[in-house]
Amino acid sequence: MGWLSAGDGYEVALVEGRVAARATTGRAAGRQLKSLPRALKDHPEVDRLRRFAEWLDRHAAGCVAQVDSWMVSSLPVPTGLLARVWPDEAWQSALRDLAVVGDDPDEVGFLRGTTEDGELRVVNLDGETVRLSPRTVTLPHPVLLPDLDDIREFAAELGIVQRVEQIHRATWQRPEQLAPKATEVREFAGGSFRSRFALAARASSLGYRVSGGYSTARVRDGGRVVEASVWIGEPYWEDTVETGGLTWQDQDGRALPFREVGPVAWSEGMRMAAALYAGRDIEEGKNA
Repeated sequence: MGWLSAGDGYEVALVEGRVAARATTGRAAGRQLKSLPRALKDHPEVDRLRRFAEWLDRHAAGCVAQVDSWMVSSLPVPTGLLARVWPDEAWQSALRDLAVVGDDPDEVGFLRGTTEDGELRVVNLDGETVRLSPRTVTLPHPVLLPDLDDIREFAAELGIVQRVEQIHRATWQRPEQLAPKATEVREFAGGSFRSRFALAARASSLGYRVSGGYSTARVRDGGRVVEASVWIGEPYWEDTVETGGLTWQDQDGRALPFREVGPVAWSEGMRMAAALYAGRDIEEGKNA
């Protein structure tokens, strides 16, 4: 975006997401000022740029949230759609360097760009840049990626940095030996918080939905929707509260035994429970 006239002697523009000003007269002409002059604080052009910057921030956050949703659910995304949104810097930032899979589930590549013909340019695990043109691709959840440790090592060699947490996302594998009728994980129960409000605030800040006495994460796994829930205490409870057990429910609210919980739902539920537990109050001193 170019510089816009803002009254006598000044121009304004968005620079790195913030409104900046420069003088057009005098010895400082053409130089960006360290701060916005008082005379411009309420100028209509400045107000317009501020509102535009806020919209850009919301748009960027929306792109990240959408891509994260595609990835967590491993939903097929039309290749043509990715090609159309790629020129948008916000979409490009959210999508760049994500691991994608086309027709062959064993062929993983890192998304680097698109072509004029609507194909995707990816770097495969041999370090070669190739083109993909399947009808759809998936941005797979890391728990579904084969040889995840090798992919992480290769990504480090390439200097891969992902805006949407994917290959370095914390994952949990469902244990093979499970009690047939067990429905609750207690591994991250008992985390103490000074109040229910503090625990609920942590859940919300991490992007989880707070509903009634639970922090919840809804995941599409294997073609069905599963909701993971962690007990966080009754609303308006003012005393110290502790994290409860982790459970999974289907769309009808039925508690799922572990054997019916898919790999993505299991991993995302454990990730939520661990993240909540990590914010617990830690006692210090000899009696801790």
